[in-house]
Amino acid sequence: MPSNARWEKLTVDGVDMDLFVDEPSTPGPHPAIVVAHHRAGNDAATTKFVQDLAGNGYVAASPHLHHRRPDGEDTRESLANLDDNQIVADLKATVDLLAALESVNADRMGIAGHCMGGRVSFLGAASIEAFKCNVAYYSGNMFKTMGTGDAPPFDKLDRLRGPVIGFFGADDHNPSPADVAKIDAKLTKHGIAHEIHSYEGAGHAFQNFTNPGHYRAAATADSMAKMMDWLGTNL
Repeated sequence: MPSNARWEKLTVDGVDMDLFVDEPSTPGPHPAIVVAHHRAGNDAATTKFVQDLAGNGYVAASPHLHHRRPDGEDTRESLANLDDNQIVADLKATVDLLAALESVNADRMGIAGHCMGGRVSFLGAASIEAFKCNVAYYSGNMFKTMGTGDAPPFDKLDRLRGPVIGFFGADDHNPSPADVAKIDAKLTKHGIAHEIHSYEGAGHAFQNFTNPGHYRAAATADSMAKMMDWLGTNL
């Protein structure tokens, strides 16, 4: 399915924010997904994920969550300076952009993310009513607040309004298998429909093809197939 990839720009809290957007060429309205990038930002791995979603019938947009930080800054420093309330503001602005598109059915909107973006996807799904479901890839730092945040995403899991699918590496340390078990148990406790998939021989960032040391092709293919089937049912 052809797609229409492009860069957009929004202003959030007086600061310009770039977004990578893609949508199917076929007539809508389509479901939409906000994609929360990993620490590296909207690099080749994230933009391909957005395009893969568009190729499967979803309008997708990934906001640059480091947009308040200096250009060229080491992304580890950018990550250390993230603020949960600012992240939610960025996500809300992205939701508004998508909802205004004629190609989008705003009643069918989800969120997805990798690494720090997996944490962001849980935060966003717990904070923004528009998100009906959440796709989380190896969501680290689930037990930490960032900046002016009032509570970590883990403590907000009871606020989720829809189902969750999560993909994790069994060799990961953040989140570790024990961390994943805690997330699984809390979702169960609160009656949140969810699927958890863990891949042996895979660690953090197993879907990041730009990092050969971490990339696992088989886990990537399986997780993408499972995600697309799950989205087809839940969104």
